[in-house]
Amino acid sequence: MGLSEREQKLLDELERGLMEGDSGFAAKVERVGNPASKLIAGVLLSIIGLGVLLTGVFIQFAPVGVVGFLVMLGGLVVATSNIQLPDMPSGLSNPGSGGKGPGRNFFEDRWDKRQGG
Repeated sequence: MGLSEREQKLLDELERGLMEGDSGFAAKVERVGNPASKLIAGVLLSIIGLGVLLTGVFIQFAPVGVVGFLVMLGGLVVATSNIQLPDMPSGLSNPGSGGKGPGRNFFEDRWDKRQGG
């Protein structure tokens, strides 16, 4: 069910107010574009790549399979290009960091323990 004319005008007015009031948000929206369309395009490209990959396996011709894999990989990159993790609140640190520095994670901590550090 679509929006009524009055609702559409209110929505447009709210959007204009938001874009004018917060220039940083407006710049981010323009830079990101429509994430749903990129997600859909990436998923479709991945499915097409998977089909080409399977075709290459079925006809036993490796170059077709490699092209299919590359198309599928490109689709996954496009689909995930706009995914952003939420920012951590300032009082919290990364759970795997242990407070030992920026960018630390679980695997680095395990490596340090194995090395005796």
